[in-house]
Amino acid sequence: MEKERISEEEALLLYRSDDIHTLGKAAETVNRRINRSYAYFIVNRHINPTNICVNRCRFCAFSRSWGQEGAYELTIEEILEKISSSEELLTEVHIVGGLHPYWSFDHYCRILTSIKKHFPSIQIKAFTAVEIDYFSRISGLSIRDVLMALKDNGLDLMPGGGAEILVHNIRQRLCPEKISADRWLEIHKIAHTLGIKTNATMLYGHIESLEDRIRHLSMLRALQDETGGFQAFIPLAYHATDTNMSSSIASGIDDLKTIAISRLFLDNIPHIKAYWIMLGEKLSQIALLFGADDLEGTVLEEKITHSAGATSAEGMKKEELVYLIKRTGKVPVQRDSFYNPLKVYDE
Repeated sequence: MEKERISEEEALLLYRSDDIHTLGKAAETVNRRINRSYAYFIVNRHINPTNICVNRCRFCAFSRSWGQEGAYELTIEEILEKISSSEELLTEVHIVGGLHPYWSFDHYCRILTSIKKHFPSIQIKAFTAVEIDYFSRISGLSIRDVLMALKDNGLDLMPGGGAEILVHNIRQRLCPEKISADRWLEIHKIAHTLGIKTNATMLYGHIESLEDRIRHLSMLRALQDETGGFQAFIPLAYHATDTNMSSSIASGIDDLKTIAISRLFLDNIPHIKAYWIMLGEKLSQIALLFGADDLEGTVLEEKITHSAGATSAEGMKKEELVYLIKRTGKVPVQRDSFYNPLKVYDE
């Protein structure tokens, strides 16, 4: 007999419950049913080609306007140099950045082709739905044609950024310059129909309510029922330093509840990521016992969250990730971008 899904009302009750231990145990039971005792990580590098952006979202501490102090733009040669200078052999490069006012869509395609030419074995996870929409506007191409062109030039999969909170009135207050919730979902749906796997995120701990968070999760679950294209869900704890929006930092209990409820509610998305850059190394360890099965990766030179005050390291060595995972009693698994195991660190 199939187990019934938890409803939005039940998820809200879980958020309001103080029984964090029972919640964590339930989420971990579900996680082990899906992922056994494995906890994944990837050897990757994050590259942000530019922080110059036509949008100036009030929650963002990373973006700059053209000519503003601190604005930068990397050349393709500098991007290639960052990849070649990595100490460890990379499996993936993760590329997101600002919406540059003067770069053409062809330039973004050349970034992909250049990486594939020099590093053919590296998988490229690049460009949020917000960036895809921008490429469509500056090129005059449809979303489908943009995605097909990116795929032809080397795109392997997409990250899940830009979702923030998929509730209209919250987005209007948080990031009115950004695409709508419907547009974000539409772009991911088109990507899935083209065989491009994506992730999904949720930025929480700012002006949203618990009901808004659950509505966000419900939209993701509905699209996943339709397409099956989401690989992982990543809750992102908001950091407010140097932004235009004051907010208290989400508590560790809130972080763990969000991880656990995500695992219970998103029964059709296989992986829940505890993004150690935002949660911190130690809380991410605990999250592996509350339903998460992935710590992200080595990352290297993370800029976006650290611009907003993150106190975690900007990167971590493979050996450190293996150690963190083993100390939780889980089995570390080095993976590729599609969760294919590359090395299982069982004793």
